Amino acid sequence: MRRSPLALAFVILAGLTGRAADWQPVPRPLITQWGREVTPDNAWRDYPRPQLVREAWASLNGLWDYSIVDRAAGESGPPAGDTPVPTAWDGKILVPFCVESSLSGVGRAVTKNQLLWYRRSLTVPEAWRGKRVMLRFDAVDWHATAWLNGRRLGDHAGGSDPFAFDVTDHLRPGENELLLRVWDPTDAGAQPRGKQQLKPAKIWYTAVTGIWQSVWLEPVPESRIEGVYPVADIGRGEVTFAAEVAAAAAAAPLTVRIVGDVGAGRATLASGPVAAPLRCAVPTPRLWTPDDPHLYPVDVELVAADGTVVDRVGTYFAMRSIAVGRDERGFQRLLLNGRPLFQFGPLDQGWWPDGLLTPPSDAALKYDLEVLKRLGCNMLRKHIKVEPARYYHHCDRLGLLVWQDQPSGAQLGRGQFVKTESSPDATFTPEERAQFRTELGRMVDRLRFFPSIVVWVPFNEGWGQHDTNDILRWVKERDPTRLVDGPSGWHDRGYGDMRDKHDYPGPAMYPVMPDRASVLGEYGGLKLAVPGHMWTDADHWGFGEATTTAEFRTAYRDLLRQVRGLIAEGLAAAIYTQTTDVEAEINGFLTYDRAVLKLDPEETAAWHRELYEPATAAKP
Repeated sequence: MRRSPLALAFVILAGLTGRAADWQPVPRPLITQWGREVTPDNAWRDYPRPQLVREAWASLNGLWDYSIVDRAAGESGPPAGDTPVPTAWDGKILVPFCVESSLSGVGRAVTKNQLLWYRRSLTVPEAWRGKRVMLRFDAVDWHATAWLNGRRLGDHAGGSDPFAFDVTDHLRPGENELLLRVWDPTDAGAQPRGKQQLKPAKIWYTAVTGIWQSVWLEPVPESRIEGVYPVADIGRGEVTFAAEVAAAAAAAPLTVRIVGDVGAGRATLASGPVAAPLRCAVPTPRLWTPDDPHLYPVDVELVAADGTVVDRVGTYFAMRSIAVGRDERGFQRLLLNGRPLFQFGPLDQGWWPDGLLTPPSDAALKYDLEVLKRLGCNMLRKHIKVEPARYYHHCDRLGLLVWQDQPSGAQLGRGQFVKTESSPDATFTPEERAQFRTELGRMVDRLRFFPSIVVWVPFNEGWGQHDTNDILRWVKERDPTRLVDGPSGWHDRGYGDMRDKHDYPGPAMYPVMPDRASVLGEYGGLKLAVPGHMWTDADHWGFGEATTTAEFRTAYRDLLRQVRGLIAEGLAAAIYTQTTDVEAEINGFLTYDRAVLKLDPEETAAWHRELYEPATAAKP
């Protein structure tokens, strides 16, 4: 029996964090129940990469030193080369919470004219001797440079994607000093950042700077598995694995082996050379659906010529397909496993009053998804944010289809928000174009493992919409196994598997099309103020005039009836705004602190089930 990676991590972590007395949350208008439970000793200790599990790892989350330093006059853009390390430190910051958040213990804004520095010591366990040691950052917003023991490890530009350094040759016995420098222009730059703004208001939220997902160490063999990407073919009853392998220069020929149980007991399902795709038969496959989100656990092994297992990772796959196709009435529908399924769920921002982009804990992260299942939703649209890997793992397990947005990036003052359907695409510099595609490609490559994700959404409305059809086609070519929305709301250029309308409070739809599905990417946004559970007492954002829970539920039910009518006319999916209130927005199913659910779960689930029943209408 393999040891739990979580249990092993706690053994390794002993003595790695600072003193709890050096930290306390910064007062804010709201805090969640999970935020109240956070301490420097328990901050995000969950295994961070459930799609590729090894037993040995160590969390570096906890208390770090930090300093916010002004840049030299006239400096702009990402720092070039080394800059002076702070001679004094401002205090302690709780990683992985961003510096602006309450749970960081700092609660300070950082501008484009400043640098945020981090420092901590680390000691590598003796048991890792002979292994390569990887230092992994799961997300740092935005431009990061790392040093270990005074030696520069490298740079990374990208606010939502993981990066790593092999630090083996830079380690010394005992304590090692790790430094990280971060520069983030927020809305003074055009880089992908989602809804962050230095002066948040209405639908724009507090900026996020620096580390905001887990930092960890992992010992790995020199020849190792770097990634596993399963693709199911439910028609043929098989799954194909592509394994990404890093092999030592002197390594003898290696074999990849898939071991698991697809119904006949644990056995070797396939094996072959490292560069070859491996096809595994799955007799009478149990198809993944929101009602039955079945996952097949497997181990992927890297095997030497003498039969020695050089590396082993735990992973899983699901048997499911997604497509657009006609139903019996001729409407273009979203087909899950070859069958029409109306997809309904919320716009999911993923913001928290105490952690901002970072949920206070894995339990908090999972809670929002469990509420959506209780409400009878079968999908969500992850809105211009990329979550930690555990989020998508929970969606895989719970049975929630995901439409995944690319975080938007643009500068309002440069006209990079496209205003009307007839307006040309925004103008981006070659460097800005390259950065957008780089971060978009990283997101697709990293997340294409997760079977819950069925749609990529490269653009939201006209926010930084540029090279529209070229980028949509590029995403489709990069991952032909999923649908591409094109784009979500406002300014369609004629390409994409769906044409996506935004209508508030709505609902509405584009007329049915012969070759694309008509979907409602955003609607609703009904507001309901819940005293004692709001971020601000003024400038609230939302639609409608509900002042009581009863009025809110009646209005919500009325919108669902209208959606039901549109389904009969060919609407293929609808996304309600939104899962939770966020800062000035009070239009969620839940309050921002997740303390109040504005809808009755059983009643609402019954309403939502009506959306999945067959709809009748004349053929188009």
